[in-house]
Parts: sequence; structure tokens; C-alpha cells
Amino acid sequence: MTAETESSYRSTLKSMDTEEHIDLAFYRPIGYMWACLAKKLGVTPNAITIASIFLGVGAGVLFYFPDMWLNVIGILLLVWANSFDSADGQLARMTKQYSRIGRILDGLSGDLWFATIYIAICLRENVTSPFFMDRPWLIWVIAVVTGLCHAKQAAMADYYRQFHLYFLKGEDGSELERADLLREKLASLSWSRDFWQKLTLTFYTNYTVQQEATTRSMQRLRAALRRRFPDGRIPQSFRDAFRRASLPLMKYTNILSFNWRTIALFTSLFLEMPWLYFAFELTVLNFLLVMMVARHERFCRRFTKELEDGKY
Repeated sequence: MTAETESSYRSTLKSMDTEEHIDLAFYRPIGYMWACLAKKLGVTPNAITIASIFLGVGAGVLFYFPDMWLNVIGILLLVWANSFDSADGQLARMTKQYSRIGRILDGLSGDLWFATIYIAICLRENVTSPFFMDRPWLIWVIAVVTGLCHAKQAAMADYYRQFHLYFLKGEDGSELERADLLREKLASLSWSRDFWQKLTLTFYTNYTVQQEATTRSMQRLRAALRRRFPDGRIPQSFRDAFRRASLPLMKYTNILSFNWRTIALFTSLFLEMPWLYFAFELTVLNFLLVMMVARHERFCRRFTKELEDGKY
């Protein structure tokens, strides 16, 4: 890779603080190649995202079958889907094609992948597992609870990454949102004139409201920063101090994202016990979620007190 290509590639990354090791070693280089090809062909980031939905859903369907070769094909399709998921963001940063709709669509793609995977696992366990064949309802209850936990894990991991990027790169380098501003935008839209935009923004606003409801101390810090620095010019000393406190948590946000989740999924498929994937999400990932939120809220309280005491 030439110096120019290396520089171009690095410009498509969010930040070295928030990138995951597996992504840097595998998905980001592949995503960059897809993004370069898409740029030459005039393909938009949203088109790549839609293509990833079909690949991810196809992978989920193949996980229903208790056939290892079909499962391996499904794994390859899911890897392909995630390389497209990486490419859409890299293409957006490469071409400056940012949009809230793209961010919503990007989140929706992962939801559709895993909804299909969850359904496939439930149907498979109901026809292959003697335990669940006798209790067919149980695996569905477990799947619903796991899905709710998954949604929370992914939402909080993304939220903390965006907050970290806000202090690292400023507003232009982060996709951090405020529910009150989203509500104002929502109120300005009409169901008759802007139906689809208002519908997607409604879901996105509710998503942001839930993120804020889980992070009360973080919201008090954001409010304190607005009062202390109404022009948005937060001192670099504060940005650096917050980054140092937040950086150790980035590894947990990455574990709660795609790669380690799918490693657990693939392992459960190879062991021919797909239900183990649900157990992993309900135990290991929920433990990490609780620990991550508790630690983040704790140092947000500390920084809020320091602001109020006039340290910055």
C-alpha cells in the first residue's frame, strides 16, 4: 500500500480510539476496497447497506438447517454482509455522503440480520433439540428476552462511541444526537407531506430517548457543558481528560458490537448447540453492559462536579 493509499484508507476510519482489532485487520481493509469500487461505479452508501441486508438475512436463513456446509455458507454470507456494513460507512466518509437516514438504515440492517438469525435458531431448536421440542415456547421466550438485551447492548455501545468521538473530533466527527432537538425536528414534519421521513425519525427519536434514559449522569454532564461553554468551545484540556477516562471502555463497546458476538454464534453452530449463543448474550454480554454503564456514569459524575467547581 502506497503512502497516498494508506492516507486515503485511514481517512475512512472513524478513529483509532474506537476501531476494533478484528475490524482493522480484516473488515476495514476489505471494506475500503468495496468502497473504492463503489465510488468508481457511482454506488451510494445506502445502496451498499441495502445489499448487506439481503446478504445478512440470507445468512440467517441458512443457519436454520442442521447442515454444517450450509452453516459455513451462511457464515461466509454474514462475513460478506459485515464487509458491506463496513464499506458503507467508509464510502460515506470518503465521499462526504452523510445522512441521518443512512445512519438509521445502517442500524436497521443489523437488526434485520439478527432478527432472521434469532428466528432461524428458534425454528431449528424446535425441530432438532429434544428439550425444546418438548417445550417449543421456551426458546421463543429466551429469544425475545435475548433480542431486547441485544438491542440495548448495541445501542449503548454505539452511544458511548459517539460520545467519545465528540470529545476526540468534535461535532463534525461524531453522530451524537440530542432527543430534544430530534423532537423539534419531528414536530416540524407533517405526516401527510413527510410520511416516511417522519416515520423513520420517530423510531430514531425513541431510540435516542432510550439511550438518554439509561445515561442520566452523562446527560447532566452534557447539560453542564452547554451551560459552561454555550459556544461549544470545550477546552482541549477537558477533551483530553475525558478521552483518557473513556478510552478504556472502548474495548467493551467493541465486544458488544458485531465481531465477538458472531464468534460466539459461529462457535455455537459448530458445536451444534445454537442455543448457546443466546446464553452468551444473556450472561457475558449483559455483564459487560452493566459494568460499562456503571463505569461511564461514575466518571461522568466526576467530570460534572469538576465543571461545577470551576476546574475547567
